[in-house]
Amino acid sequence: MVKGTHMRVTKKFLLGSVIATAALALAACAPQTAPSGGATEESGGPAEITVGMVTSETGPLAGYGKQYLDGFKAGLDYATDGTDEVAGTKIVVEYKDDAGDPDKAVTAVKELIGSGVTIIGGSASSGVALAVAEQAAQNKVLFVSGPAAADAITGVNDYTFRSGRQSAQDVATAGTFLDDLEGKKITVLAQNNAFGQGNEAAVKAILGAKGATVDSVLVAEDVTEFTPFAQQVLAGSPDLVFVAWAGATSGAMWQAMSQQGVLDEIPVVTGLGDSATFGAYGEASEKISFLNHYFPGANDNDVNTAMIEAIEAEGGTPDLFSPDGFNAAIMIVHAIEEGKGDVDAMIAALEGFEFDGPKGAMTVRAEDHALIQEMYQAKLVADGDAFVPELVDTATADEVAPPAAAK
Repeated sequence: MVKGTHMRVTKKFLLGSVIATAALALAACAPQTAPSGGATEESGGPAEITVGMVTSETGPLAGYGKQYLDGFKAGLDYATDGTDEVAGTKIVVEYKDDAGDPDKAVTAVKELIGSGVTIIGGSASSGVALAVAEQAAQNKVLFVSGPAAADAITGVNDYTFRSGRQSAQDVATAGTFLDDLEGKKITVLAQNNAFGQGNEAAVKAILGAKGATVDSVLVAEDVTEFTPFAQQVLAGSPDLVFVAWAGATSGAMWQAMSQQGVLDEIPVVTGLGDSATFGAYGEASEKISFLNHYFPGANDNDVNTAMIEAIEAEGGTPDLFSPDGFNAAIMIVHAIEEGKGDVDAMIAALEGFEFDGPKGAMTVRAEDHALIQEMYQAKLVADGDAFVPELVDTATADEVAPPAAAK
């Protein structure tokens, strides 16, 4: 059994067996239970189950992959009381590096499925996660995605779950910086690329639906002088500015926003990344309001303490995506314990599953497999020559729950 002292497990929903569509049955040649040495007397489940863990160990998202894997290993130890075993079934993990490449990930997943693996975890990249989700549906295997944030992963099919937050929860958290969104004006400052346009659309869909008027200042990716855009934001006199920015021009953009007085005149909100980014904001650091998924001091509960201690004991550093790995381990252990390796039964076990993770109470929403969880408001404060995050407020799980997606 998983640790009863830390984990609260109930079932809000039980949808029974999930029926795949006929179109997805074409590639359903994989076995429906993992290979085993025979059923155990204790549980009737297989003696051993292999979990395929496919995520970025190299490539542009290697840092995120490491955070996730450190959390996963700590979570597996936690959820099995250090035995890597649940209800008489030994859990073996086979790790594969996708390097952030969807094609490489699909190749690795096909190899794992071909060897009889029916549980896949991982994916720091949204492109990878969507490609793996397609394989999961085609081959009728369970897939628990990781830090990948694209909203399209939620509800993509019956076989795909997520162990982290999604972009809609980020955007909803940005909205909590205003007491009432009705009649408020929000300006999105973003790069004019898929990332920026996606954030613009999410703000319009989520905060616009709550009564805000949303406009945008979109900046071409090759721009290096940001003063005119900062002036344009300021001239619009919004009640809140939501910034979605990535890449090498971040420092220059924030410098322009600071120098033009935007940060002094208007609340400016952006996402707080992992610890490697805390020094990237320069003089703007203490004037920005940050929405946040997780940092080690964001909350205080027994599971968070256990995760932090376990990761540090192995020489790691808990960071932004550590909880996603820890949650994945809890979810997979629960699915194996309840479903005995049968994919339909494992899906049913996870739908509506409630548990305590490093961020507190978590709920796997039955209808679309979103992971409902609290989010954070944070600020960066100077600590010598560095900056460290400090909690400002907590947004409740229900307050920032994403709109339900139709599977």
